[in-house]
Amino acid sequence: MRVIGLTGGIGMGKSTAAAALARAGLPVFDADASVRALQAAGGRAVPAIGRLVPDAVAEGRIDRAALRRAVIADPALLAGLEGIMHPMVRAEQRRFLGRARARGHRWAVLDIPLLLEGGGDRACDLVLVVSAPRALQLARVRLRRAMSPTEAAALIARQMPDAAKRARADVVIRTGLSRWHSLRQIRRLLARLETRGQQGRSAR
Repeated sequence: MRVIGLTGGIGMGKSTAAAALARAGLPVFDADASVRALQAAGGRAVPAIGRLVPDAVAEGRIDRAALRRAVIADPALLAGLEGIMHPMVRAEQRRFLGRARARGHRWAVLDIPLLLEGGGDRACDLVLVVSAPRALQLARVRLRRAMSPTEAAALIARQMPDAAKRARADVVIRTGLSRWHSLRQIRRLLARLETRGQQGRSAR
């Protein structure tokens, strides 16, 4: 089984790409959803985060706003949180890949926002980066997060630059024109993957 690493900056259209790949029948691991589940009521990460940041736990679940405030007040907490969350998310990822392999899938997708930053691309056979013009990215972030232009720009600036991500991609999906145009690029990618799979079977 081969692995696609799907990534891209905030507001670039990664969720649309992930949904299209899932509709095409590829199993997709959503790292953000895994984090939310681990931090939800009864989630495995809640006790450890509660010991690190007691004020961030309310009614058995993580209060994300309180957690953000704590990290802003004490940035050193971020390393502790990453030490809790990263191993748990990686374990969920391994279980996902094991299930996909057992079910006979030829391709599986890891939808991970910090794929390149965390070195997760080393475990992927193909890195897929979604990209859009900066002005459109800013507009999407402002709309989604109800942010001012300055706040949206600051959030984007904390991430790896889009150009750096594109430079490390095997495939770039441009999402700046229209949804139809983006989905057409994904359909072309899927056709190439299918051809590659057929060649692999004939080689055996």
